[in-house]
Amino acid sequence: MKRLANDRQTRGTLRRRARGAVRAGFTLIEMIIVIALLGIAGMLVIPAMGSVGALRSQAAVRTIVADLTFAQSDAIAFQQGRAVVFDLNAQTYSVVQVIGRDADATTSTLYDPSRPDGRYIVRLNEDRFAGVRVTSVAFNNDDTNHTLVLDDMGTPVSAIGSNQPGTGGLIRVEAGPTDNPSQIFDIVIEPFTGRVSIRKIKDE
Repeated sequence: MKRLANDRQTRGTLRRRARGAVRAGFTLIEMIIVIALLGIAGMLVIPAMGSVGALRSQAAVRTIVADLTFAQSDAIAFQQGRAVVFDLNAQTYSVVQVIGRDADATTSTLYDPSRPDGRYIVRLNEDRFAGVRVTSVAFNNDDTNHTLVLDDMGTPVSAIGSNQPGTGGLIRVEAGPTDNPSQIFDIVIEPFTGRVSIRKIKDE
């Protein structure tokens, strides 16, 4: 009798374990739902990956605008002229202190503790701006003039040491293939006020 009871108890334990093993698995419906969700997530990720170039170009434009605005604010704060010097060949620009009639991007670059060399130089050929480039710079209606000069009030002037108001400027930023850019932005510096604005020329 005791043995029979033990056998029943053993069989009951095995059944419970078997039922538990079945419950621990996934049903076909659950697997289908998981696969469908992974597919949807994949479709969302692919466009996001394709927009990386757009994000980089927008980041470059925002960085340039922020640095132009900083140069204006710094000029006002220290009551001293500032200049932003662009180098199209090297794809860099520097924020420079104006000393007398000189704004040397080599010796008078402002100090920036966030950069390894401590110099306020932005390199557009860095990985974070990959595929983005400044294709043209023109200040005071001169496409060979790549230096924005600001007086001690942060206002654009025609030349270093001059009190004559400048006529503003335009910086063109492109992203994508050089022969057919996918994105083109114009950064506009207004005359007299120095107000900085962005015009989207092309965005694919």
